[in-house]
Amino acid sequence: MRRLAVAAVFLVCLPLGVASARQFVQNGNLRVAFEARLLPYALPRERAAPVTVQLSGAIRTTDGSTPPPLREISIAMNRAGVVSVAGLPSCHAAELQQTSTSAALAECRRALVGSGHFAANVNFPGTPVFPARGRVLVFNSSSKKGPGLLLHLYGSSPVRAAFVLPFKITRQRHGRFGTVFSTRIPELAANQGYVTDIELEIGRQYSYRGHRRSFISASCAAPQGFSVVPFELAKATFSFASGQHLVTRLPGNCKVR
Repeated sequence: MRRLAVAAVFLVCLPLGVASARQFVQNGNLRVAFEARLLPYALPRERAAPVTVQLSGAIRTTDGSTPPPLREISIAMNRAGVVSVAGLPSCHAAELQQTSTSAALAECRRALVGSGHFAANVNFPGTPVFPARGRVLVFNSSSKKGPGLLLHLYGSSPVRAAFVLPFKITRQRHGRFGTVFSTRIPELAANQGYVTDIELEIGRQYSYRGHRRSFISASCAAPQGFSVVPFELAKATFSFASGQHLVTRLPGNCKVR
């Protein structure tokens, strides 16, 4: 059986008829929900076609206590996945530091490849926990040093704050998983803040040298005679300040159109 050319990574609940993956992983009282949706579900057999990835995740504890801060995320994508940044405008972290969502778009709209929302809690000693929510923008930050992404998180309630998370995109030479997206998350609110939820939609089509291209593309390379085929979408690793590590592998499937 030929490998699936599927480029997708991440998180969300899915209706019937959508290539999807959903996993819960737990270590002690710490639990992470990690879900992904690949659209469209039906893809060509022989060539890669543009796709969008919808992602969502949640961090909780089973006893209701405060979860430790998330420090690192690593997402390893199926080796046959296709990510293209050729001719795609790029944005630099310095352009996004301490900017609102609207200001970030004004600086780097041409490099935008995704968007979403996040939620976090801030827990200062002696005060009630209060939630913080805001927008997430995803920008291409590829350069001569290699491909990359920037996640711009901006919240205006209860206080205004902006964070920029750089994701490295690297390539593994061997194994089932090829492209790896990874980042280290800085301390939030003097280490008293912690992310609880994130939702992203990543996908972008653009023109380059007279041709239409897609930031993420996929095919459904099922053998002849088969119209639906399963595949292993990605492996995700979450590392926390407590030293806990949660690892999950996401299954999925696609349909030949």
